[in-house]
Order: sequence, then C-alpha cells, then structure tokens
Amino acid sequence: MNKILDQLHNFREQAKAGGGEARIAAQHKKGKFTARERIDLLVDENTFEELDMFVKHNCHDFGLEKLNYPGDGVVTGFASINGRKVALFSQDFTVFGGTLSEANAKKIVKIMQMAMKIGVPVIGLNDSGGARIQEGVNSLGGYADIFLLNTMASGVIPQISVILGPCAGGAVYSPAITDFTIMVNHTSYMFVTGPNVVKTVTHEDVTFDDLGGAEVHSVKSGVASCMFENEAEALLATRELLSYLPENWRDKPVEYDFDLASLAPIEKLNTIIPESSTKPYDVKQVIELLADEGKFFEIYPRYAENIVVGFVRIGGQSVGVIANQPAVLAGVLDINASVKGARFVRFCDAFNIPLLVLEDVPGFMPGTEQEWNGIIRHGAKLLYAFCEATVPKVTVILRKAYGGAYDVMNSKHVRGDFNFAWPTAEIAVMGPKGAVEIIFKKEIESSSDPEKELQSKLDMYIEKFANPFIAAEKGFIDDVIEPSVTKQKLISAFRLLRTKVDKNPRKKHGNIPL
Repeated sequence: MNKILDQLHNFREQAKAGGGEARIAAQHKKGKFTARERIDLLVDENTFEELDMFVKHNCHDFGLEKLNYPGDGVVTGFASINGRKVALFSQDFTVFGGTLSEANAKKIVKIMQMAMKIGVPVIGLNDSGGARIQEGVNSLGGYADIFLLNTMASGVIPQISVILGPCAGGAVYSPAITDFTIMVNHTSYMFVTGPNVVKTVTHEDVTFDDLGGAEVHSVKSGVASCMFENEAEALLATRELLSYLPENWRDKPVEYDFDLASLAPIEKLNTIIPESSTKPYDVKQVIELLADEGKFFEIYPRYAENIVVGFVRIGGQSVGVIANQPAVLAGVLDINASVKGARFVRFCDAFNIPLLVLEDVPGFMPGTEQEWNGIIRHGAKLLYAFCEATVPKVTVILRKAYGGAYDVMNSKHVRGDFNFAWPTAEIAVMGPKGAVEIIFKKEIESSSDPEKELQSKLDMYIEKFANPFIAAEKGFIDDVIEPSVTKQKLISAFRLLRTKVDKNPRKKHGNIPL
C-alpha cells in the first residue's frame, strides 16, 4: 500500500508542477500568476477540490505523444467563495501554452455540466494560446462543446470569465456568451484575428493592446465588463461581484442584516440636483448615498458612460441599479447605452435581482449616425428588457423624463412596480423650449416682441409640465417624495416586493430585436 500511495503522491506532485520550473518562472516574469496560484487567490482557503488531475491528451501526431502532462493544460474543480460553492476552470499557460485540446475541453464541459446540475456559478480563468493546432478538428469540436454549454447555462447559473492572458480566435466566443468578462490591463487580450492576420488582410499595423487589449474592450467595444490593473485586483473583484449574485436562477442573492431604525434622512440628496435643469451633476453620487456603506460595484464603468449600471445593497438587499448620467451627453440614450442597459436588465431579471432605475433622461440621441446605425432597433432592446422583466422594479425620476425615453426607463406603463419622483422631476413629451416653439409657433412669430412672447409661453409650459404632479394626478407616479427620505422609501418598496409574482405569456421564447 505504501508503494501505491507514494506513486499517487508522485503523480499529484507532477500534475501540480504544470509545465515545470522554467515555464513557471517565465509566467511570473510577465507579471502573471500560474493557474493554481490564481485559484488560491480567488477561493476561500483550503476549499478547492480538484477533478481530473490526471487527464492526458491522446494525440499522437506531430510528436505530441512524447509530450504529456497530467491535467493537460487546465485545472478544474469546485471551491467556495465567501462560503458559497462555485465551479471553476483555470487554463495553465505553462502547459502547451494553455491551448485547448479535446481532452481538456472535456474537463471544462464536465465541470460546467455538474455546475448546472447542482446550481452553482461557473468561473473561467482564461489564459490560452487558442486551439491546439496539432489536434485539428478535435480541438475545434472542443470549443463548440463549450459554446453549447455556455448557451445552455445562460440564465441557469451565473457565468463569469476572467481574462488573464491571451484569448484569441474561436476562444473569444465562450467569454462573449458568459454574463461578465473581466480583463487585466496590458496582460489580457481578446481578438478574433491577431495583428499579423490583420496586417495581411487589411494592411493595418496594430499592436496587441490597440487591437484587443483591456483598454480597448473597456472603452470602445464594450466586450469587457470591468478592467483592473493587475491579476490580484481582478480576482478579488470577482469575489466581490459574486457576493451580489445568487447561486442559480431559482435562488435569490444573500440578504444582509440592516437596522432600518438607525437610518436617518440623507440631507445631501436635497441639494444634489442643480437649480438649472441644464446643469449636469454626477448620478454616481446619488447611487453611493443610497447604497449601504456607500458601496457600488459598477459594470462597464468606462463604456457608454451616459448610462450607469451596477450592483449595490439597499437595506441589506442586493439591487441592480440602472441610472442615466447627466454628466455625460446630458444622460441621453444612444445605441451603446441602450445595449449596455438592456443586457444588464436582462441579467438581473434572469437571476432574481431587483432593479432600481434612477431617471434623468432628455430623450434618445438625435442625428444621422444614430439613425443609420439603428437607434430604433437598439433602443427597442432596452424597452424590451424592461417590459419583459418580472423582478421587482422601482423607478425614481430625479429630474428629466422626456419623450419615449420616459416610457422606456421602467415607467408605470411597462410594469414598473413603484414609480416615485422627486419634486425636481420634469415629465413631458419633450424639453420646454422645443415644445413651446412647436405649440405656439404662430403666436410667437406674429407677436410684436417674439422673445417676450416665447418667454411668456415658456414660463406657462414649465409651470404646467416641469413638475411631477400632472403624472401623479393620473397615477403614473405613485408618490412625490422628498429626496432625503428616498432610501427609506426604497427599502420599504423592495421589502414589500419580496413576494412579488409576475408572469409573461406562455411561449417558447420572445424575439428581442437583436
């Protein structure tokens, strides 16, 4: 028995050694951790239970039969994060450059299938040179198997991809299907075709960073949900993100204790909206004042910044926040903001996370660029997402709620559960000046003093519509509230909505305007 146990220990040590000391040193020289070091940083101490440690590839072409490492370039298993179970896989760049083989694809598929059965999130730590070329179609088939599982798991369990190195070619589509993609600046890259192919086909000279680095995907493409400066920050943020999420679609996020009696009015909220309706302010200040301990986990913080999305706790409950940002493009809805908002709303709805909408929107972005690129279709995505969502939905109109954007941003008409307004709210078809110039065009033009007439009509229009009381009279606003007591109102609303049941018509699935 001792001999057999010694053999077992030797096999385990061989597997843990990955590609050997030289390759581990090379990984560290790049400022990167190994696959196992990443797992240790991510999960609760001594909770990782590894599976398929001894799996090896079965390829005998191009000399691969002489190179065989236990684990075959990916570490898989289960662990706990914040005391809750997760499934995970961590690609090992020290073994065959972390390339995907038929054997290690099966390891990833196995862990995902088990995660779906037991209802726990899947986290993928990606650091791979792509498909293992020597295996040809077997490797490509492995990717397709993973893509299918990503799709089947979507909306069943949360899926998080952490990109910690290269992720190229077909490999990018697995993270693209998952719920969140986290990248590391100057370390992680994602692109369908690399710089060399781009130069051959389009004659563009482009670096790895400029083509598919974390900065590009955080600001321009919207592929990256979040970007961090190093691996440790990215992995710790992954732990924090998971704390806001449930384990699966049947579950609800963990609720923390909160002493409502200790909550005092937040007087700063009474002065946060500027006197002038055209003056900007930072809606993130509102979010942080409403959040427990001022903590806000923002998603897509540098992409489509005219809308802000992310997670907070309000009264101990996990809540998804979607807010117009007056400090960027006056908070107008454009194509990128609509898609960003729609994706976030649908995630929260899939996983029983209540939604808080903070509204200050002058409308949809005008112009040929937006129209020609499909603002109608993309704006409809956000509308569709709110209409479809059955989770608790609470809206607070902070200031502007103009035109179709009023309808889209979780109005009472699209099944908003509680719709509050601050006294500064302006609910109208369009801004006062534009409306007056249309309604009173003839009177203004025929007046002996057009400017005086315009101002007179403008004052009349503002008095009638630049307030929330007409909408409140019709029941479209449930209450006009003092800003300082907003948090108390929200806690009360979300607690009342804990037992909410809402349903959509029975069907196979809807046809969102993709």
